Amino acid sequence: MMHIGILLIRFAVGLTFVGHGAQKLFGWFGGYGLKGTGGWLESIGLKPGVTMALIAGLAEFVGGLLFALGLFTPFAALLLAATMVVAIVKVHAPNGFWVTQNGFEYNFILIVVVIGIALIGAGDYSLDALIK
Repeated sequence: MMHIGILLIRFAVGLTFVGHGAQKLFGWFGGYGLKGTGGWLESIGLKPGVTMALIAGLAEFVGGLLFALGLFTPFAALLLAATMVVAIVKVHAPNGFWVTQNGFEYNFILIVVVIGIALIGAGDYSLDALIK
């Protein structure tokens, strides 16, 4: 049952990251695409904005897909955690911890989950397990 639990966590978290990446890259799911996200990133000091949006979008999309599949899980976790650290430093930290105040609570939990899964392994129901 533990491996099913890990699979559920990987799918939920990984596919959520895929969605966030798709918002940045393609403007799907109510996102702003590269140009819109890039403009916002420039407004908070991340330049060049479109390039930063591409990097963040790819890290979330590819990292989320790899994490959901359980493929190269430590690498996927690193991509996702790094993206969340940037989000904390550049956006959420000044607002405190709680997400109700636009704080870093959500980002922190995501970091803990992806690093935790990377440390314990992606489980038996993963592509990592198939290529061992």
